[in-house]
Amino acid sequence: MGSTTPDPPAQVPGMPNQPPRGAALARPASTQPAVQDAAADDAEDEAEGDDVLLTTRQRRRDAREERRQAKDDAYELRRERKKAKDGTTWRGHHIVDSRGLAEAFPEPETPELLPSTVSRRITHAVVLVLLLALVVAGVVLVGMVQRGELELKLGAGKPSPTPLSCPAEILKYPANKTVVVNVYNGSSVEGAAGKVADELKKRGYQVKKIDNEVIDPVAPSVIISGPGGHAGAFNLQRNFPNSEYLEDDRQDATVDVVLTGQFGDLVAAKQVDQKAGVLSCPRLNPPPSVAPSSGATGAPAVPPAKP
Repeated sequence: MGSTTPDPPAQVPGMPNQPPRGAALARPASTQPAVQDAAADDAEDEAEGDDVLLTTRQRRRDAREERRQAKDDAYELRRERKKAKDGTTWRGHHIVDSRGLAEAFPEPETPELLPSTVSRRITHAVVLVLLLALVVAGVVLVGMVQRGELELKLGAGKPSPTPLSCPAEILKYPANKTVVVNVYNGSSVEGAAGKVADELKKRGYQVKKIDNEVIDPVAPSVIISGPGGHAGAFNLQRNFPNSEYLEDDRQDATVDVVLTGQFGDLVAAKQVDQKAGVLSCPRLNPPPSVAPSSGATGAPAVPPAKP
């Protein structure tokens, strides 16, 4: 038999011509250089990418090494401070001692004081001491007055009448209801005049005025009237023991009774001596011509008292 040539594959309508099975695909000669160039470019790009990645990793590794080294240095420093135990640090904080404070805040230099400044300060100190002494003295005086150990004379006293002699006439004891009396408190005892005035009202006297008064002559009580009030003054002297009589120039018959710091109490109503007699003026010179009755005796001199 002679050689036969295989028939070419049948052409399928609508499909491009395909090479026969088993035939090698032939690449056009014109496309091979382009493929080689592209491969070379890809190799270069890969090399450059490797360089970039290597550089980034190196930087990160260097940064980690630096941080690790810093931690190690800090740890070693803490160990050294802990071993030293010099008291200048505590838990990583620096402790400032007195020397450090003195260096940070130096004391200002004290200038020399001028003589005028020294003198002024001494004057202020003396004034303060004097004021303190006055305050203490005031407190002591107030305490003495409250306890009755001291009686203060406030204001100028009314000048006392100074007759040449004590009235020497013999007087009868008038009825209490005919006597008009003013009661003055010349002591430091609060309410003394009011208390005496109430008692006089109970005994029938006409109490006209109750007030405070300061008077120079002293006795437990002082009886004052004008010439027309001798009888009323005599009556009151019998009710006030150891009282002293003084006469002034008033024209009516009213009688003033001034209580001093030594006044105690009235004579009991049932013990009042109502016999006739004379006024008692122990301090007057010459003494009365007729001796005073037993109910009106002289009074010793005592310092003036406050109403």
